[in-house]
Amino acid sequence: MARLSKTERQQKIIAELQATPTIRALDLAKDLQVSTETIRRDLEELEAKGLINRTYGGASRPLSPDGDVGQREQLFVRERENIAREVSRFVNHGDVIIIAGGSTTLHVARRLAAEKHDLLVVTDSFAVAETVATNSTIRVQMCPGTYNARERCVFGTDTINFVERVYANHIILGTSGLTKDGLCSADYDIGSTYSAIIKRGSAVTVVADHSKIAQTGVHTFASWSEVTRLVTDQPPYDEELIGSLKLARVEVVVAQDMWGNGG
Repeated sequence: MARLSKTERQQKIIAELQATPTIRALDLAKDLQVSTETIRRDLEELEAKGLINRTYGGASRPLSPDGDVGQREQLFVRERENIAREVSRFVNHGDVIIIAGGSTTLHVARRLAAEKHDLLVVTDSFAVAETVATNSTIRVQMCPGTYNARERCVFGTDTINFVERVYANHIILGTSGLTKDGLCSADYDIGSTYSAIIKRGSAVTVVADHSKIAQTGVHTFASWSEVTRLVTDQPPYDEELIGSLKLARVEVVVAQDMWGNGG
């Protein structure tokens, strides 16, 4: 096993906690081939960012299902950049797009700002709006609503009423979890907004890295029958999820990195 950088180690720790609720520092040190002191420093840094809880001898998932959008953006950076590159292939110059808030959709927004022109982007996310607006040919329409500082987005009745008057060529949104029943949100109010957004486009692309597979949230906001494609960095491994994707005829696109290996 090649020696991992600190960022890669910490990403693996987060991924491990997605799969199991608790982990032991001794096991991490053995698996990652580093000292327990190195693992201790990693866990301290991740706890300071709100991404884990320290426990006696190890770590557990945070009480909140997700860190805030800024914290999550620091994880799985290469994987999300690969996902964003794939998504860009499905977007045409001049399209009307609704891009929902989230850490992965922010990577998509950066890619679209670099590669596309003459888009109209409708979004509930201030971070997405600021990012695509760096391209002077892209028009941005910000949704109204109640502001969520943790996610830098708006939600609520005003947001839903506005979205229901929009129709787009393409919807691009992320999720807190991918289950056999559909897409999950860690926040009920934001999930309710996504339930409205997902119905307002000809094509719906869901973007999610492998850590979201088989993860649940407080709100299942959409079924797989509402989704056109899933763009991810690794093939789904959960058998029930695979069955639901096939039944709903969702196109699964696995992003490849620049060396031709899966995210």
